[in-house]
Amino acid sequence: MSVRVLVVDDDAAVRDAVVQTLELADLEPLTASSFVAAKDHITPDFDGVILSDMRMPGRDGFHLLQYALAQDTDLPVILLTGQGDIPMAVDAMAKGAFGFLEKPCAPADLLATVERGLKTRALVLENRRLRALVQSGDAAERMLFGQSELAQSLRARARQLAAVETQVLVQGAPGTGVSKVAEVVHLCSARSKAPFVKRASAGMEPETLREAVKEAQDGSLFIDEISQLPAATQMTLAGALESGLRCRLIAGSTQDLQAAVESGLLNADLYYGVAMMPVRIPSLSERPEDIPVLFRHYVEQAAEQAGLGVPEISSEHLAALMAQDWPGNARSLMSAAMRFVLGMPEDVAKATELGLSEQLARVERALLIAALGRQNGHASAAATALKLPRKTFYDKLARYGIRAEDYRR
Repeated sequence: MSVRVLVVDDDAAVRDAVVQTLELADLEPLTASSFVAAKDHITPDFDGVILSDMRMPGRDGFHLLQYALAQDTDLPVILLTGQGDIPMAVDAMAKGAFGFLEKPCAPADLLATVERGLKTRALVLENRRLRALVQSGDAAERMLFGQSELAQSLRARARQLAAVETQVLVQGAPGTGVSKVAEVVHLCSARSKAPFVKRASAGMEPETLREAVKEAQDGSLFIDEISQLPAATQMTLAGALESGLRCRLIAGSTQDLQAAVESGLLNADLYYGVAMMPVRIPSLSERPEDIPVLFRHYVEQAAEQAGLGVPEISSEHLAALMAQDWPGNARSLMSAAMRFVLGMPEDVAKATELGLSEQLARVERALLIAALGRQNGHASAAATALKLPRKTFYDKLARYGIRAEDYRR
């Protein structure tokens, strides 16, 4: 979410006081003494809110409001009014102002209104971004959420595999979204207009497999938990791969397939036929910085499904979420989001009882482990990625009992 606030006021003392209040709240004020000075900042892609005095020499706050809404009808404009300007401010609200505050304004009231405007603006811009992605057809960006390096790498890998006409193996821990990544690979490929057929492995007979292959002709066939295919069906599929399929096979698994081959549970020819182009989905414990992004998305989805408004998510709640391990990964986080929307956020109750310092310690530990995982256990590289002095990084590892070598693959 952006933290930018455009402050427009010809009174330097008032402007400075507002700026100080915003800066103390870790917001980023931009200042202008008039409409003319502010005009260049007021564009459809401005990602913050506008806070403007009503009465200014020349073009007043009402004119600024009209100009801003002409640029973008969803730009939040908050007006600062003197007591005599309240009827004018009420009229401005009717014509699209986000809100108005009477001067002198208490800092708490100012910050509450500004932060509400920032969240509204962030939601508007995110919805626009998602609509643009739908129109652009980038399924990887549209369906695989997260801003971490690991999330970006996953999207890039899905696009890369989509461009080649080989079989694909999608692997990840339970709940990471194996079938979703498989669908993204299909949707990003030249086969996207053809069928995407999903089948579970358990109990699938050879004839059922042949029917699925026929149904997926010219498209993609996703077989989940491929190591659970019956032995006869494994042999049938391995033979079909060797002779050539008229569809693309995307195999999914939450298990160690190399171990399954060694134990005789998985046909070696089938394994090597699908493992040429693998993609691994990182678990939430490897990328805790993505948890707030994912949770907000799941809360919006859950609220829409339940027909309810989107509830406010506090920073303390997000910190508590980041402090948890989430062995069920995205699936568990989705369930937590639904319970949160329904007013039953018990998932974080235990974490929030720990106190702020303990929660922050858990988040810090998770971020250290995630950095080590991304850098293949190389502590110096992980310290650089986190912008920490090496000594500080090693001190933190020692404090949390983390061994860098445990994260080498």
